[in-house]
Amino acid sequence: MKQRSDKKARAGLEDMSHKAYHAIRKMLYHKELVPGQKIVYRELTERLDMSPTPVIQALSWLEFQGLAFRKPNCGYYITPCSLEELEELFEIRELLEPSLIPAVIENLDEEGLEELKSALEAHRSAAKNVYSKERLFRNREFHLTLASLSKKHNRIRILQNIFDVLFLKYGGSYLSFSSLNAFNREHQKIYDCVAAKKIKEARKLLSKHTANVKEQIVSSYKQMIEEKHNLEF
Repeated sequence: MKQRSDKKARAGLEDMSHKAYHAIRKMLYHKELVPGQKIVYRELTERLDMSPTPVIQALSWLEFQGLAFRKPNCGYYITPCSLEELEELFEIRELLEPSLIPAVIENLDEEGLEELKSALEAHRSAAKNVYSKERLFRNREFHLTLASLSKKHNRIRILQNIFDVLFLKYGGSYLSFSSLNAFNREHQKIYDCVAAKKIKEARKLLSKHTANVKEQIVSSYKQMIEEKHNLEF
């Protein structure tokens, strides 16, 4: 009886921790928590209407993802943005995403191609929306759908984490609408090559696409840092 009770209690704690984890992610998405900000336990637990234990567990998961960090005797903070991190995340993407293409095409079937087509069309439809975060979300979904077709689960998990950090910390403020439209056209070319099972061409296009995104975002981020520096007084 006691074992069943303990198991039920652990399951309940894990469920609350997951709720806290997703709630904090949503706060990051809406910029209610921002990079560099100290997380005040009391305020967070009151807002989420939870005890400290599941909240701390959720923060430890975010720390593992690189979205938060803990200072001894000070508590948790949202990890600050940095140019070095941004460049490194894209360097990993440049290596990881094209490496999945051979497995994507090897495992490709009609169902997988239809999933990729749906993700492509969702991004194209979102491109008409002036709300840039919706477009970025659909961009993320296209890339993760493409990667998922490889069935390389460990590499997919790494890629998901990279997109989480890029999406939740850096958002879409560093991309122009014209850039997003250009990326939509590049997605179409990648899809066409995958559908035609042209491994070499698909890898080349995906590598070029990722490099283009990196160049746009890093350049815009550098400009933002410079403008912020010039405004300081």
